[in-house]
Amino acid sequence: MKEGDVVLTPLPQADGQVKNRPAIILREMPPYGDFLVCGVSTQLHQEAAGFDDPIRPGDTDFTRSGLKAPSLIRLGFLAVLPASSLLGAIGSIERVRHARLLERLSNHLRPSSVATEAPPRAG
Repeated sequence: MKEGDVVLTPLPQADGQVKNRPAIILREMPPYGDFLVCGVSTQLHQEAAGFDDPIRPGDTDFTRSGLKAPSLIRLGFLAVLPASSLLGAIGSIERVRHARLLERLSNHLRPSSVATEAPPRAG
């Protein structure tokens, strides 16, 4: 499995139950090859606009994703999982969507002051 794949994996739900859910592989993590994934939900009304990424039947990668209904790629629903917990790939998303997800997550994690601070001076 690789970055951008849509996989099935057991993920904890808000009620504490664990269910097999679709997730997107965002990155392979060092040093053991675990995967950073984000969950996928059909609860479109829960979208964090400008952060989550909806995927719908009209999108060019919807059919290839293996998802069966309009869904929301939830960047706020992250997990790091060992490869052994991934039950298998059901599809994949386009590279441009994968890159957009990584950029949104990176921008969210980066403190806003980083962009405006001057680099430290060598001393």
